[in-house]
Amino acid sequence: MEPSDSVRRKARQRIAVDSADGRDHRGVVGTDPETEDEALLRDRGSASEEARDDAPPSVPRGLRGELGNVSLLLFLYVLQGIPLGLAGSIPLIMQSKRVSYKDQAYFSLVFWPFSLKLLWAPLVDAVYVRRFGRRKSWLVPTQYLLGLFMLYLSVRAESLLGGAGGQGPDVLGITALFFALSFLAATQDIAVDGWALTMLSRENVGYASTCNSVGQTAGYFLGNVLFLALESADFCNKYLRAEPRDTGIVTLSDFLLFWAAVFMVTTTLVAMLKREDAPPERGRSEEGRRSEEGTQGVWETYRQLLSIIRMPTVLTFCCLLLTAKVGFSAADAVTGLKLVEAGVPKEQLALLAVPMVPLQILLPLIISKYTAGPRPLDIFYRAFPFRLLMGLAYALLVWWTPSVKQEGGFPLYYYAVVLLTYAAHQVSLYSMYVATMAFHAKVSDPLIGGTYMTLLNTVTNLGGNWPSTLALWLVDPLTTKTCQGPSGQGCASPAEAELCAQDGGVCHLSGRVLRGVGGVCAARPGLVALPGEEDEESAGREPLCLAVPKDPVTSDPHPTPQTRS
Repeated sequence: MEPSDSVRRKARQRIAVDSADGRDHRGVVGTDPETEDEALLRDRGSASEEARDDAPPSVPRGLRGELGNVSLLLFLYVLQGIPLGLAGSIPLIMQSKRVSYKDQAYFSLVFWPFSLKLLWAPLVDAVYVRRFGRRKSWLVPTQYLLGLFMLYLSVRAESLLGGAGGQGPDVLGITALFFALSFLAATQDIAVDGWALTMLSRENVGYASTCNSVGQTAGYFLGNVLFLALESADFCNKYLRAEPRDTGIVTLSDFLLFWAAVFMVTTTLVAMLKREDAPPERGRSEEGRRSEEGTQGVWETYRQLLSIIRMPTVLTFCCLLLTAKVGFSAADAVTGLKLVEAGVPKEQLALLAVPMVPLQILLPLIISKYTAGPRPLDIFYRAFPFRLLMGLAYALLVWWTPSVKQEGGFPLYYYAVVLLTYAAHQVSLYSMYVATMAFHAKVSDPLIGGTYMTLLNTVTNLGGNWPSTLALWLVDPLTTKTCQGPSGQGCASPAEAELCAQDGGVCHLSGRVLRGVGGVCAARPGLVALPGEEDEESAGREPLCLAVPKDPVTSDPHPTPQTRS
């Protein structure tokens, strides 16, 4: 029997009982069609309630209902961290092969695409194949290209790094290939960040940032720390093998080949099995209209970015962001390479990053309590001189390292000192970082907060990239080495240093002016007065000088796609 029949029969029985009593549902004697209709509607409601009571309990909306999407996002971010971790391990490998710091400066350009992705992020957000999916249109081909580049590198890696015939590394070749990998990873990051906003429900979209940080960290760990440990013959012979061998458990070619296969297989599965709903047509729903509004014209996005940069206060603040890290560039970019040059095993340096993970998680939580007020940059100013002093501490560490080296390596207390120094550096680094992010959130115009925040974050990243490249470039010209022993030999280049060693000489460091490049910024925090930071009265007001200039045609700027930098 149909449910509607049972409902109708119950309604008629109830009406009959009420009629026998001389009343209807409205208190009027007798029945009429309207009364019966009301009874039917009421009983349908009660029947639906009974059906809901009898039905099995539904799965509550929450993280459990979207574990598949969260797991997919986490895995995509892990894949994104693999090429970044590999790119971070290559400088240590090249340093062990005695390349020049000028070559290291060339390779440092590999890390620039993540700071420049704002230039092509609007294209990724606005150009796509609707039938295939807005994010998959970029994600799938990008990850296929990443897999193909890794496959090609697995064949060419040993020769590019100078593994055969005693030749030195092909720095330009390996820089070009890893720059392409970094560019593709940055493009994949834009697509995944955008997909996370629609893949997860509103109540769970906050887990996207967690997937981002955890996934990228895990991927970087796999591509950097784990790879360097398994690639090191000394580490494997000491901890993982019963019989020593000349090579590690894996080689760079093996590692690249494995992850190339992972990229190709998983991308195929995502393309075939994961469905991405096409953006709805205009006028179909409010959500569809918001989606269409989010996909604005590419040129409109660039026009808004240019209008923000032209504001005098924003321009002043961008100049601060671009120059504030000059004083730390030498310590941040060169210290690790100098320690490897002094004989510290690169895999041991990489493993020292593991104990720092809990500290890196706790520091933002602690520091954010002090940056939540009206003057977040106060923490930035206070941490600035301490971070400059950490540069001096790193210089002393590099100077002290050769004197501690023993025949079997370095003692345990040396690594303890390195770890404590690194932890102190992390405190000053995260104090400045969290304060800067808090200030960006405070001054960004909410009408186009995504574009505003991304622009400021991009400038912040560029402010860390170009001084590091410059510092690496200046190491060799500002360092004087002489060959003690044979006459007529020099140590200006790795090749000359090798000839000096073959003739029984030793390259002696007679002068170093490297960290003078950082001293020019010791008084930098007091040179620029920032909006909202002049005095206590203005600190409590909205920074009107950073308000977005309104469009001459409309007072409502179009929203722009948000990317993470």
